[in-house]
Amino acid sequence: MILFTQFDLKSPLLKAIDALSFTKATPVQEKALPVALSGKDLMVCAQTGSGKSAAFLLPILQRILTQPAPNSKTRALILVPTRELARQLLKQCEALAKFTRIQAGAITGGAEYKYQTAVFRKNPEIIIATPGRLIEHLQKSADLMSDVEMLVLDEADRMLDMGFADEVISIAEQCNPDHQTMLFSATLKKQGIKHVMDSVLTDAENIVVDSFRGEHSNITQQKILADNDKHKQRLLTWVLSKETFRQAIIFTNTKVKAESLFHFLEYHSINAAVLHGDMTQDERNFVMQRMQQGTVDVLVATDVAARGLDVKKIDLVVNFDIPRSGDDYVHRIGRTGRAESDGLAISMVDTTEWNLTASIERYLQVEMELRKIKSLEGHYKGPKKVKSNGKSAGKKVHKKKDAKKAAKKPASKKPAAKKAGGSTGLKRSKPEAPKVISDGNAPFKPRKK
Repeated sequence: MILFTQFDLKSPLLKAIDALSFTKATPVQEKALPVALSGKDLMVCAQTGSGKSAAFLLPILQRILTQPAPNSKTRALILVPTRELARQLLKQCEALAKFTRIQAGAITGGAEYKYQTAVFRKNPEIIIATPGRLIEHLQKSADLMSDVEMLVLDEADRMLDMGFADEVISIAEQCNPDHQTMLFSATLKKQGIKHVMDSVLTDAENIVVDSFRGEHSNITQQKILADNDKHKQRLLTWVLSKETFRQAIIFTNTKVKAESLFHFLEYHSINAAVLHGDMTQDERNFVMQRMQQGTVDVLVATDVAARGLDVKKIDLVVNFDIPRSGDDYVHRIGRTGRAESDGLAISMVDTTEWNLTASIERYLQVEMELRKIKSLEGHYKGPKKVKSNGKSAGKKVHKKKDAKKAAKKPASKKPAAKKAGGSTGLKRSKPEAPKVISDGNAPFKPRKK
């Protein structure tokens, strides 16, 4: 391991690093810092929780300190996919710049537009922004980013997931033509990322610290089979009562289910909170503040919290719903096991989610440990047969063969109508039943004579 003192950083930065109790650089910092400090474009593939934020924040602060430009506008721009990540980065940036006069501001959705124009008027050296909201400001003031010397795309794969590829390229084009670009991503396999890389990077240094498929060796990954959501709820309460953890996150795929599960946990006297995209920014900030302070034990969240949530006390992650992709799975479980600490990730799998789970395991080249809770075992035991890829080997319906078989079968002959008493063979119609006009009362019964 390399000490931060070996990077020739300015004394105010070393003082801040010491105040944060950072001593040794993480692998991503060790490899990325020398290249980033040199001013060269950089492409880093690293998993969440690897310390990559400091790998670009320190070079940004170092350049601003060593190359003053008092008459310039914003000099560094950091683009992030979510407002939660922006808020987290702003907090970390302020901590590292504590002993300097460098100012930073955040421009994200969910905050008042007028307040954000005031942020630009203060002319901070560093802006941390989500692409959508920044584009709105650039449409009114095209020269806001014209002095940007350093552009960082943090969690670029997630920004592509959210459909921001065009916005990212457009923003990059409005920065200083000679700016340095640093792109950080958990995967290089994401569709469209090569197009973005080709558009924003120039002769970039490629650093792969932890490939997206790399194992989270410090995170124990388990799966528990379940019959349905009701069964999952019983399993969840058992896990939360039996496992030892400081804080936990429960992930669902929908906002409606997140709210429902939150109320379920509250009913069972579990100190819980909920976080999803329909909440206002103030509500989300309040929940995040409670998580940071440790006044919430369990957070129920959609994938809005899978990125940018850095709470060191999270020991347990539960996938109540299986995530829709291997990318989302990695970022969910990456909320635990931060800074090489141990963590536990449990995925609850019902019959509709087996194949999706198998796809995630195959994609990431991991195998979740099958865990059984004897007192709560359900009827679902997994598929009877599985394919080589781990998916269920169900019966295939061969439509063409079935159609040929049906065509070969002789047409069924209807039995001829029976002739009675030398009749002509024509069917006799049944006499019509007498019409009854009902007034809603039962009919009178005739008296017996």
